[in-house]
Amino acid sequence: MRVPILMPQLGESIAEATIKAINVKQGDSVTADQDIIEVETEKAVMEVTSPCEGCVAEISAKVNISYPVGTVLGYLDISNDEAERMGNAQVGQEKAPLRDNEGPAKDNEPSSAHSLKTPGKTVSQAENAEVTPTIPGLPVPAKAKGATYISPRLRARMQELGLNAADLAGIAGSGAAGRVTVEDFEAFMGALEEKKTTAASSMRIAVADSMRRSWTRPLATVGTPVCLDNLLSHRRTCDPKPGPTLYAVRALALALAENTANAGQLVGNQIVHPEAIDIGFAVEVEDGVLVPVIRDVDKKPLNDLTQQYASLVEAANKRRLPKEASTPPGIATVTNFGSFGIVWATPIPLPEQNLVLGLGHGRQKPQWDNESSTWVPVVEAEMTLSFDHRILDGGGAGRLLWRVAELLQSPEDL
Repeated sequence: MRVPILMPQLGESIAEATIKAINVKQGDSVTADQDIIEVETEKAVMEVTSPCEGCVAEISAKVNISYPVGTVLGYLDISNDEAERMGNAQVGQEKAPLRDNEGPAKDNEPSSAHSLKTPGKTVSQAENAEVTPTIPGLPVPAKAKGATYISPRLRARMQELGLNAADLAGIAGSGAAGRVTVEDFEAFMGALEEKKTTAASSMRIAVADSMRRSWTRPLATVGTPVCLDNLLSHRRTCDPKPGPTLYAVRALALALAENTANAGQLVGNQIVHPEAIDIGFAVEVEDGVLVPVIRDVDKKPLNDLTQQYASLVEAANKRRLPKEASTPPGIATVTNFGSFGIVWATPIPLPEQNLVLGLGHGRQKPQWDNESSTWVPVVEAEMTLSFDHRILDGGGAGRLLWRVAELLQSPEDL
């Protein structure tokens, strides 16, 4: 019996992936969940695994070609016992999807080719198995919401070029009420051909799309200084040493566990509380940022998180994050912009989150000591909290930030 190898859903907003390497060949025996094909999305290199034990009958996928989710990449021949174990009613359908040189299926023969429905027509997946995206790796949905004064004709032209409403920000509309006309748009695009341009990477496109969607919400930022002396002293006693970011991740998790509504999502007239305190942290990679996620941070002491944190940083730098560390996303993110020497910043929460905690560069400053009635030097950093103003007001955000700062003063309890 024959079972298909499908392009999996590699993320909540990923529509396709590019084949980077094929690790098996026809006739090879494979085990269940064996890594057989290496693919790349806009943010990470991931693996397609074997759906079950069997023998590779065919690999139709080609390297450096992008395929949409659900595309048949090849087939495995499996035993009857394996098919029965899987309990898959479709395993026995040995008939492959239609090829360009094959005729249509008879009326009484169900075709195994999947169909992709679009307005006004149905396209066989086999007819569109290989796709060349306008912008490779662009996550979906990529439509800008809330755009005004865009005619259907202009919107169609933008979609043809893979552009969205945010790209029109630099165009001065000459139409009624400032409308950007097709003529304005074409003149703008024509002028670009005379300017120096650099192709944006798929990572940069993904970050841009994410931030554009984030900015559709009312965002605000509060900040407070935090003394790092206790944190740094505790860190010197640890082996291995946790990074300052990990201290902030743990402190934020404990603070959110005390009131999960602070990390909730507003849906209609209800605030949906998170089911788990999963916290992400920003890692700079080539031409972008990845956000590995640590699960149930409130339930794990700092010492138990140190090695996991280091492993995720290493995996992020290689763009090989495990799926469980990226999907689903966490409920909040911590970013240590102080590692770049930045003192204060207003980071933007991810579209799926309403909170991002930022830690600035630590600097030595004088602080008044009441016991000695003198000024003493301390290492102090600015800490910021950017939040969705629909969920939190300034007071609530300030109390949450103050609680995180308070927890950081007792690092031995984290």
